[in-house]
Amino acid sequence: MAVTDLFAGEIATELLKQLFTITRKSAACRSSAEQLIVDINELLPIIQEIKHAGNELPQHRQRQLDNFSKTLSDGLELTNKVLNSPRWNVYRSMRLSMKMEKLVKKVSRFMKGPVQAHVLADVHHTRVGMDERFDRLEWQLGAMKIGADGDGGWLGAAVKRVEEEERWCEGNLVNLGGAGLEMGKRKVKEMLMKESEDFGVVGINGIGGSGKTTLAREICKDDQIKSYFSNRVFFLTVSQSPNVEQLRSKIWGMVSGNTIVDHGAGFPQIKLQYEAGSSARTLLILDDVWSQSVLDQLLIRIPGCKILVVSRLKFPSSVVSCSYELDLLSENEALSLFCHFAYGQTSIPFGADKQLVKEVVDECKGLPLALKVIGASLKGQSEMFWTSAKNRLSRSQPLCESHEVQLLERMKLSIDNLSEKERECFLDLGAFPEDKRIPLDILINMWVELHDIDEPEAFAVLVQLSDKNLLTLVKDARSGDKYSSYYEISVYQHDVLRDLAIHLSSDGVVNQRKRLIMPRREAGLPKDWERNADEPFNARVISVHTGEMREMDWARMDCPKAEVLILNFSSDEYFLPPFLDNIPKLRALIVINYSNSSAILHNTSLFSNLTNLRSLWFEKITIPLLPHTTTPLRNLQKVSLVLCDIKNTLDNPIMDLPHLFPRLSELTMDHCINLTELPSSICQMHSLKSLSVTNCDSLLELPFSLCNLYSLQILRLYACPNLKSLPSGVGDLIWLNYIDISQCVKMGSLPEGIGGCKSLEKIDMRECRRIKNLPVSVIGLKSLRRVICDEEVSCLWKEKALPGLCVQVPQECFTLDWLSE
Repeated sequence: MAVTDLFAGEIATELLKQLFTITRKSAACRSSAEQLIVDINELLPIIQEIKHAGNELPQHRQRQLDNFSKTLSDGLELTNKVLNSPRWNVYRSMRLSMKMEKLVKKVSRFMKGPVQAHVLADVHHTRVGMDERFDRLEWQLGAMKIGADGDGGWLGAAVKRVEEEERWCEGNLVNLGGAGLEMGKRKVKEMLMKESEDFGVVGINGIGGSGKTTLAREICKDDQIKSYFSNRVFFLTVSQSPNVEQLRSKIWGMVSGNTIVDHGAGFPQIKLQYEAGSSARTLLILDDVWSQSVLDQLLIRIPGCKILVVSRLKFPSSVVSCSYELDLLSENEALSLFCHFAYGQTSIPFGADKQLVKEVVDECKGLPLALKVIGASLKGQSEMFWTSAKNRLSRSQPLCESHEVQLLERMKLSIDNLSEKERECFLDLGAFPEDKRIPLDILINMWVELHDIDEPEAFAVLVQLSDKNLLTLVKDARSGDKYSSYYEISVYQHDVLRDLAIHLSSDGVVNQRKRLIMPRREAGLPKDWERNADEPFNARVISVHTGEMREMDWARMDCPKAEVLILNFSSDEYFLPPFLDNIPKLRALIVINYSNSSAILHNTSLFSNLTNLRSLWFEKITIPLLPHTTTPLRNLQKVSLVLCDIKNTLDNPIMDLPHLFPRLSELTMDHCINLTELPSSICQMHSLKSLSVTNCDSLLELPFSLCNLYSLQILRLYACPNLKSLPSGVGDLIWLNYIDISQCVKMGSLPEGIGGCKSLEKIDMRECRRIKNLPVSVIGLKSLRRVICDEEVSCLWKEKALPGLCVQVPQECFTLDWLSE
């Protein structure tokens, strides 16, 4: 993208406003102003063409745009003089009229010459560049998804950058939040370690984006705190629309040491006075608490237990005995943090405009999140681009007590600098519940279906948003220090950035919005949805977040353009919305239950109407037995079942899987209950390219007919601890390029015929310590490039000395942080 096109567009817009005023007030300059209005109205779309072509300009073309931007700037100054010129000064009016005529000629010359060349050049460069780019991305995607190249390409690199940023923040607390944050950490520690016989509640409060959660996590990791509380330090995110009963059950499990709890039991106060270890020191950190009513239900009263409450609110002393209010950063602290993300150092580099940088920093008003996001959005941009950013920031209202909207307006700058595709993808993030990790697979599928892009470009957008700190890529803690595959990555978004996405998506009449989003969990549908249900909703994304929904709770909505429907709920039963039978364009359906047990779905006969459905995600659902009259879903390509109760549904003769899903290419079953063996009918789904059965501790064996999946490329059997072997016919899968049997702790050997997998590039077999030897046939694995395994097994592979093979031993990871997810 040209570095001045956005700036030129802003000046042109301001100039238009002035010209319209001149046509009404100045007779001498009216004709010139009218001609300029015509020219600039033609010019603005062309500037947008140049902007969205997405190319860095050669120096001579950049110079042309710089000169034209100066012409427009001079024109803006000239129009101010025209409007301020007194009517009685005829001589001055004549001179200004002549200057306006010269301006008309300059703009006309530019439009007839350089600007058309710019558009043609950008279109040509875009075509050639995109062809090369997508060839390269397509080649990289397979290796990136499975990590065959060892670092995961640009996705792996993005994850590493996030981890390096975290380490930098941990090692540079003063640079991150300044002396104020360091002092805050010291004061909060003093409050928590103050000797007291009774339980105590300590608070951290401050405005959104001020670093409250950062401070709380630093407290959580502090060695002195961990020692004082005997490593009994627990971190729990509450959020704006919490499931209180579920949180109470988690808290009881944490403080009692009983990680397997009866979720329906809660924690009555009498139960909390447990006999053993009742005086053990415990620290419970409750992050992102939004109301006192919720906090009152989560406070537990156990001697020795301290609670740290993190909130935007300051709770009364009757609830929180003492609290620390997080101040905004000082000028020097803000400058250091901003420079780290804008320049990669903690000071203004030589040659940069110091005054301009300080003005931009000042407009961030000391908010760490704003400094981080806006700094990243300006990284590598030109001085004129920075000037434009400063001007837009300065037009925002000053922060005050009701600062939330003004904060969002400042953060909006980082979104304005995105390409149209990146901006739309960012806004999609608002459709997911706050403080929840978003599985990467859901997000990529959603973007592919919505924005007419393929997977390589969707991953490229993801990395761009990560680089600009608009989302955070989070790696599963169990994967250790090595990038293994994209399946271990999820996406997290700061709640202020989510608020920004929802804020920008909520403009206009509700029926005309592109996205129909419930910001938080409510008992039923929003009133404005129900009031406007007599007219069609044009949203392409619909996100619902409720409790139990019965048939009568749904409004009859007409959603002819909806392509993605996300149903979030918390209940044991759920009636699918009747309007599902009237969403002809629906491509992705995501159903997620946040209650403590699997939910039973009703109204499943609607699936026969979802003929264009391409992607289906069920989470914590009892898999329904679809009637034999269900119309085959011929366009369905991806099915993901997470934390679902299978109950032999898939192996029921009524469920003819190859008939129902004739073109299914990806099937994922993760943490599924009652899955003792893989249904043999799955092995008749010949279009299947990826089969992922992970974290299923009941799974005992795989069907011998697995070899019938002759199109299979990815086989993941991660963390199936009772699985003892792979079928001998695995060697017949000639297109298989990735096998993951890590944490299959009872796996005793690889199949003898595995050498027949001529396309196999990677094997992940961490924590398969029972494997004492390798089949002779492994010498036939000519494509194998990477094996991840423990030290003992690595010796077996190194003895084989396969050419080009990299054997990696990952660092062991003993953290249990992943359990909270």
